[in-house]
Amino acid sequence: MTDLSCDVAILGAGTAGLAAERSARKAGARTLLIDPYFAGTVCATVGCMPSKLLIAAGNAAHGVRLAPEFGVMTQPPQIDGAAVMARVRALRDDFVASTKEGFESLPAGTCVQSRARFTAPGELVLEDGRRVSARAVVLATGSAPVVPGPFKDLGDRVLTNQTVFDLPDLPKRLAVIGAGPIGLELAQAMARLGVEVTLFDHADRLGGLADDAVHEALLTTLRREMVLHLGTKATPEDAGEAVRLSWEGGSAEFDRVLLAAGRPPNVRDLGLEAAALTLDDHGVPVFDRETLQCGDAPVFIAGDANADRPVLHEASAEGAIAGRNAVAWPAVVRSARMVPFSMIFTDPPVVQVGRAPQGEALTGRSDYGDQGRARVEARGHGQVLLQAAAPDGRLTGAEICAPGGEHLGHLLAWAITEGHTASDLLSRPFYHPTLEEGLRNALRDICRATSRPLPGDQDEGAPPGG
Repeated sequence: MTDLSCDVAILGAGTAGLAAERSARKAGARTLLIDPYFAGTVCATVGCMPSKLLIAAGNAAHGVRLAPEFGVMTQPPQIDGAAVMARVRALRDDFVASTKEGFESLPAGTCVQSRARFTAPGELVLEDGRRVSARAVVLATGSAPVVPGPFKDLGDRVLTNQTVFDLPDLPKRLAVIGAGPIGLELAQAMARLGVEVTLFDHADRLGGLADDAVHEALLTTLRREMVLHLGTKATPEDAGEAVRLSWEGGSAEFDRVLLAAGRPPNVRDLGLEAAALTLDDHGVPVFDRETLQCGDAPVFIAGDANADRPVLHEASAEGAIAGRNAVAWPAVVRSARMVPFSMIFTDPPVVQVGRAPQGEALTGRSDYGDQGRARVEARGHGQVLLQAAAPDGRLTGAEICAPGGEHLGHLLAWAITEGHTASDLLSRPFYHPTLEEGLRNALRDICRATSRPLPGDQDEGAPPGG
């Protein structure tokens, strides 16, 4: 066995790790990318892409049921669960294959298939006993789903995002534990595919939404499609072929239970104590969000491993920052981070952008229950909250549960990044009839409360249905 050395060792070959390796190599570093599986990114294998495939199938079924609203008479959809899951896996595997092609294109010797742990600052040991000496290390080991103790003995009746897409067929009765992004998306998709879904969460809020009106819009939608038990803890027990869940005031049996109650960082077995890093209460290295550096050490942490912003575009950006700074250490460079931006692909989508302003907050609202384009498409339901800073109405944040939310969210994220005011946006064209023009009511609310009123050369009226 031959020991290894490099300028930058990257632990983890997911989105953040791949971005870190590219960034470091671009800066001239000799890199090693160390991963136990090289299975593909979480997004391609068990996250973004397979979940959207299941959501697309659910939305197709929902569209058939909605057709009579338009005078298009149809029979209720017949769901072939095995065919649904086969398509999910087939296209998922295509996405994974594309990711694996990226591994093959890396310079020879870059990929090292193994687990690694620190034995000293800058020193790692692999499973086969080889030593790795690195000038700097990037931790990009991702995260993994939690399976609480009471669920561990229930075998394949308990699912996580790592196993649900390999189901050969759809279950008849599904319990979902956790009302975060994974739980909400898959619960609605399954419900639209004819599965009897019951969603549990110990909190009283869905999707981390803070605004009451936006939360109520989501709550109302989901209650039409599934049973909700919020502020509730469900306790499992073996019921033969099924799982019985009990909670205060009730119990029921389910064919499967999907656990979506969190994905803590994969940092427990990295020997972090040997790297002389300061850890937080969850065992995650304390790091600087603008450099990704852990304390003063030549160690950087990116992506889901740091539990900061667990979304793909942030993992990619963090990997690039960490890889560049790993090469530059000790002369690390601070980077301005992107506006916080997250989505949950329910229908309507849930979007959170930016944050409330410091100091006096100005707010505006748009109700999509009576918005023209939304009504045309039989999607007249939803709420938008915009937040802005006084006195000029500079946009700082938004919460959305409304049709077209993924597109509205991008528009607002870009506007917040550029420092635009509500008046600035109202001076731009809004085509009619579109979902985007529904934002104008919220923007006008903000303008009326600011020192920058509505543009004087703009019509304050609205076209029919606008």
